[in-house]
Amino acid sequence: MRSELVPQIVWCFSESLHLSLREPIRAEVRPKKTSLWLAQIPFKIGQPKKQIVPKTVERDFEREYGKLQQLEEQTRRLQKDMKKSTDADLAMSKSAVKISLDLLSNPLCEQDQDFLNMVTALDTAMKRMDAFNQEKVNQIQKTVIEPLKKFGSVFPSLNMAVKRREQALQDYRRLQAKVEKYEEKEKTGPVLAKLHQAREELRPVRDDFEAKNKQLLDEMPRFYNSRLDYFQPSFESLVRAQVVYYSEMHKIFGDLTQQLDQPGCPDEQRERENEARLSELRALSIVADD
Repeated sequence: MRSELVPQIVWCFSESLHLSLREPIRAEVRPKKTSLWLAQIPFKIGQPKKQIVPKTVERDFEREYGKLQQLEEQTRRLQKDMKKSTDADLAMSKSAVKISLDLLSNPLCEQDQDFLNMVTALDTAMKRMDAFNQEKVNQIQKTVIEPLKKFGSVFPSLNMAVKRREQALQDYRRLQAKVEKYEEKEKTGPVLAKLHQAREELRPVRDDFEAKNKQLLDEMPRFYNSRLDYFQPSFESLVRAQVVYYSEMHKIFGDLTQQLDQPGCPDEQRERENEARLSELRALSIVADD
């Protein structure tokens, strides 16, 4: 039964978890500092009059890069949340083991054999739970957190490539403005020579920008679209680890319940007995109200 449910649970869980990694309807585009600065100084010397990059191309670039910036933040946040979750899981099982050990050292265990047997059974169950929990956390660390960390490590290189593209664009604009300046002057011999030299300087810079721009426009969507294939095995492993862990917990606590339950003693009766004992304690003079 468990093996039949796993594929369905994997699909449902991964679908919900993918929401933070799917393509947003409207990607949040973070404005690049250089472009924003230039936009605020439209008449800055050295800016060409000619639109060297079509607005549609620039919009496409900003959209694709904005999606990757959003993906970077979501990946970082997911890795952080997964680490918090596993740390909390370990803290919970370690605390449970400590509580059972504290109960074993309680003087009551020396006086009451039934109580000792109950606490011993609890201690055994808590240690088993802690062992399975540690195994689950190790698997999540290996198959989920580490892949998230490796995936996040590629973004600095991506951001550096974008910075190189931005620098190439600024060089392109600067030299294009230089060419335009000589084109507008009277065509004398010295001016034509300088115009020729400026065009020669512009050609490799323009080719360099166009190559960088094309590479990023081609590869950014491919990188973004590969995220689901990359994370699918991790999400499946996460769900399977949880299914195995909670299946074992059901068995452990089922066994513990059978050991602790007293035949013919329902919970209501236990509550009445505890209330009666508490009333007896309250009747003692040392705890009576003044």
